Amino acid sequence: MRDYRHLYQEEINVLENNSCWAENWDNVMVDEAFTPYGFHRVIFYGNIRLGKFENQVEVTKGFTKHAGINDATLRNVTVGDNCLIEKIGNFINNYTIGDDCYISNVSTMETTEGATFGEGHLVSVLNEMGDGNVILFHDLNSQLAAFMVKHFQDKQLKDKLTRLVNEEIRFTQPERGTIGNGVKIINSKEITNTVVKDDCEINGAARLSDCTILSQKDASVYIGTGVICENSIISNGCSITNSVKMQDCFVGEACQITNGFTAEASVFFANSYMANGEACAAFCGPFSASHHKSSLLIGGEFSFYNAGSNTNFSNHAYKMGPMHYGTLERGSKTASGAYVLMPAKIGAFSVCFGKLMNHPDMRCLPFAYLLAYGETMYIVPGRNITTVGLYRDIKKWPKRDKRPASCRKSIINFDWLSPFTVGEIVQGKKILENLRQAGGNNVSSYNFQEYIINASSLKKGIKYYDIALRIYMGAVLKRAIKGGFLGKPESTVGEGNWNDLSGLLLPASEEQRLIDDIKNGTIESVQEILDRFNDIDAHYREYQWVWTYKTILDYYGLDEITEADIQRIREDYVKARRAWIAEIRKDAQKEFEMGDVEQEVYDDFISKLDHEIDYED
Repeated sequence: MRDYRHLYQEEINVLENNSCWAENWDNVMVDEAFTPYGFHRVIFYGNIRLGKFENQVEVTKGFTKHAGINDATLRNVTVGDNCLIEKIGNFINNYTIGDDCYISNVSTMETTEGATFGEGHLVSVLNEMGDGNVILFHDLNSQLAAFMVKHFQDKQLKDKLTRLVNEEIRFTQPERGTIGNGVKIINSKEITNTVVKDDCEINGAARLSDCTILSQKDASVYIGTGVICENSIISNGCSITNSVKMQDCFVGEACQITNGFTAEASVFFANSYMANGEACAAFCGPFSASHHKSSLLIGGEFSFYNAGSNTNFSNHAYKMGPMHYGTLERGSKTASGAYVLMPAKIGAFSVCFGKLMNHPDMRCLPFAYLLAYGETMYIVPGRNITTVGLYRDIKKWPKRDKRPASCRKSIINFDWLSPFTVGEIVQGKKILENLRQAGGNNVSSYNFQEYIINASSLKKGIKYYDIALRIYMGAVLKRAIKGGFLGKPESTVGEGNWNDLSGLLLPASEEQRLIDDIKNGTIESVQEILDRFNDIDAHYREYQWVWTYKTILDYYGLDEITEADIQRIREDYVKARRAWIAEIRKDAQKEFEMGDVEQEVYDDFISKLDHEIDYED
């Protein structure tokens, strides 16, 4: 706690000679090392606390000014050490400002009664007219948000979670607006009821009201020209620029929102990029992207997703080139909970689960294309397993995580083959095999609900699913050998169905255990919930082995895994992997022959495929 003293009369004289005035000089307390020479035309109301003003402050690259306060009205304000505050058009009222800050050409900064700083607002995503299902607060991550959306119809769980979040907010919320250390706020109009953490830069913002901006030295936040942000929370490493308008939103780590994008009652997590378009009641998980004015993300749940323009959903013409983006990681979910295959390529980490639009009880075929010819809909199952786009996305997504290790709140599991996806591959393969058995081998097509699967597509789908299965089992077995946990698992945690909580892959049993522990009071804080998510992620490989061990036994018809079985599984893995690479090579050759890819790009891609043999051991 800093010790303050009253001003000496000599200091008051200097201040008054510099056209400064105080309602009551006795209410202006200063640091022991305070000097008054950097103060000009300042008016003080209420309780004022001032640090020391000794250093130069960089106002722009290569240009410094001496610390101090000029042309400003302050009421009930604390200012830390070595700040420069100048040209405050209206006033700064009820604020605590940290050290080394530069605040210039700002109209108003104020904390008013009842300020929430964006914390505790209940918003409704997926269904903009529905009951609230996500509570916005500083420690929200993609897992907790997905958990809320998924389970808030459970009133007991909702009440418990709401209480825990409100307790967290109550324990951490400041009494008034605060500005952290090293903050730069310039050329901005109104900042009301807003907490700004360290090393944030706000330049040209129009209005920030009831917001919390989480920023730090290695993951600073930038708020740019014309931004209007209300009742929202912005996380570390974000950039919000170029007249963005945002209300009742949460923006997760390292997101970029720019170029007039508007958002209401939406959440964005980990490395998402939004420009030009709109979002309403949207749940945008990790690596969601929208680039075009005609794109409206509404009432959907997305991740590893590129909205593209209008109904295009992705710029799929670019697969080998640097412009390619994927569309869906594990599906795009509608407000009703349905996962829908888009009328375009299902890209990247794409697996579509759950239900097709008109068939709420039907499981989907993963890694599929859905194609329309007139009124007839065709499914091409498994096709995306062997595309250039998938191969590139597997490699690129981990490299595109811009978050420093110190602020990775949201968990992202980058495994494209996991118990979650492979479980659907197993089911998809069974569906196709059952269709073939029921329809016979001498038909040109098969009917799957109201959809058509051509015989050639069905045959290839079984082949591609089998390739993926063998790659997965061999890779996990190899990891188990190297990790020293090969053999029959001692635990059953990991058996059964798996779920995806917006980047966290976990056994359904562990999700249910979390629900039970919250409801029965075993978990007593938000931090314990977040710790549980992290603990589940830390044990992912163990749980994965439990699931994979049983899958291997079922696939090969074994009672246990012997040395001979290990050799057989490894041989199948190598064959499947080489078959996979060969199919991707064919896809690349086809694209090159279309004339869309330059020779140099093609040669570089083929060279990478040639080196895949290095990863077999």
